[in-house]
Amino acid sequence: MAATFRFLASYEGLIYLVLALGGMITLRWAWRAWREWREALFGLEREFALRRLGKALSASLLILFFLFGEFIIASFIVPILPASVFVPTATLDLLSTPAATLSPDLATALAMTPLAMTSVAGGGCIPNQLNLTFPKTGQEVSGVIELKGTIDIPNFGFYKYEVASQGSDSWATISAGRDIIHDGILGLWDTTEMTPGDYLLRLVATDNQGQSIAPCIIPVRVKGQ
Repeated sequence: MAATFRFLASYEGLIYLVLALGGMITLRWAWRAWREWREALFGLEREFALRRLGKALSASLLILFFLFGEFIIASFIVPILPASVFVPTATLDLLSTPAATLSPDLATALAMTPLAMTSVAGGGCIPNQLNLTFPKTGQEVSGVIELKGTIDIPNFGFYKYEVASQGSDSWATISAGRDIIHDGILGLWDTTEMTPGDYLLRLVATDNQGQSIAPCIIPVRVKGQ
């Protein structure tokens, strides 16, 4: 189920495009069937045309159902689900035997060394267009925080912000919005459901044609409560 929600949220624009094309095709089919039914002179001919019209209308209603379903899931259901549902977390194999152990001195040195941040830090961030100002790169966060930044791209359509664990390509949509914002509040992020650790936070902007530009990505660290 989580994979389905993640797919519907990640490819929202593409799904809308495919459904729109399908709707145009079925409506054209229905229009032609209706005209054939009106112009038919014989009873059998009218019956065949009426059957085609019924099939076309059924296909159009099915596409409309999928369209509303995608909108409800992507806009209302996915944003309220905890991000931990979508973000896979590493598990420990308690039955495995380690091949070697670290000396106390080396373990202490490694524990005191900050975790290296990913090379995508700041990737895609454009000042005054697409940027996150809070949290900042590598900042530790906890509890419910207000994400701040700027979203103002040409032909702006909507934005969403997502999270993924470090080293993972599985992004979970936290929330979305349709307003242009300049160094303001983009939305809330409840980190209480997250497993403490290092994550990537990204801001994704989509124009009014359904095309997404390179996202603004920063690494953050979620602290335990």
